[in-house]
Amino acid sequence: MMKVLIVDDEPAMLFAMKRMLSTMQGVELVGSFQHAEEALNFVRSGDVDLAFLDIKIARDDGLELARRLRSLRTELDIVFTTSHSEFALHAYDVYPLDYMVKPISRNRLAQTVAQAAGRRRASSDEAGGRAVNRLTVRGMGGFEASSQQAGTVKWISKKSMELFAYLLVNRGRSVTKIRILEDIFPERPLKNAEAYLHTAVYQLRKALSPHGYKEMLISAQEQYRVDLEQADVDFIQFEHDMKQLSEINEANSAAAIDLEKQFAGELFENHSFVWATAEHERLGVMYDSFAERLAIWLLDRKRFREAAQIARRLVSRNEFEEESNLLLLSIYGALGDRQSLHNHYEHYKQLLLKELGLQPSPVVQLLYEQYR
Repeated sequence: MMKVLIVDDEPAMLFAMKRMLSTMQGVELVGSFQHAEEALNFVRSGDVDLAFLDIKIARDDGLELARRLRSLRTELDIVFTTSHSEFALHAYDVYPLDYMVKPISRNRLAQTVAQAAGRRRASSDEAGGRAVNRLTVRGMGGFEASSQQAGTVKWISKKSMELFAYLLVNRGRSVTKIRILEDIFPERPLKNAEAYLHTAVYQLRKALSPHGYKEMLISAQEQYRVDLEQADVDFIQFEHDMKQLSEINEANSAAAIDLEKQFAGELFENHSFVWATAEHERLGVMYDSFAERLAIWLLDRKRFREAAQIARRLVSRNEFEEESNLLLLSIYGALGDRQSLHNHYEHYKQLLLKELGLQPSPVVQLLYEQYR
């Protein structure tokens, strides 16, 4: 049971946080306070694992409170909750677990609590001398799974591998047998498809068994799901991290740059899973939007070479897309690299003419002339 306290001088915020936390399994709310000194007095004698602190607590300084709490309990996880996003950079001086800008949704809060719980489990395992065996799944740029215990998962059949990928895309949610049959075995008669599904389930469990995850695949009442508690799935984590970086700033820019580099390729690249088409496109659109925001943020701060690297990657994903080409031309222009500006404009112009019989739009032409 994770012991949690809240410090916030707004009664409405305290009430909302208490209400959300009270519905979460594995959480015990041990205290809620409106003043820093009250929280300090409690922590001096009471057990706390996770503290939610507002940075501005009436006349108190939430950052200073965090430092003092850490001096009392070095293993305490701290999460800042605030309406003042401008404090983010200073907040990271005390190494918080998370930083959340109000208003806070229940889903966002649950993610942070789960993150804290995961950290505590890992610390407990290390302290007890137990190796943490987790299933690592790579879905971007291909598809493979592995564990420290047994190395790479050896798929017994293509359909058992596809079934695992399919259930991962559903992110631990239960999927009915009928829907699985329609999506994975659409070409087979119902009776044959059911037999193939049962075989694929058996093969998948057998493939996961050497890694200690035979029970990861759960079936009940003609529904199937995978338990993701002990799995690290790159595309699920990637999407989660992108959502955390909805606003790029100085405090999280390094994390944003690192995250962009983690996009290793398209979802299930080189695997023709028809049912994955929508998810493949959705993840790609999310990456494109995130990468474009990051490149523009870097451009605004005159970090031209970093911005150009990301923009070139965006262009390579869709050479005809005007926004990405405009962004790259803008970066070359701002950088004063006239040769690269000219070369890219001519390449884009010839590509449009050859493939589509079109000329660059007036907006692109005007930008080119402006910097040329």
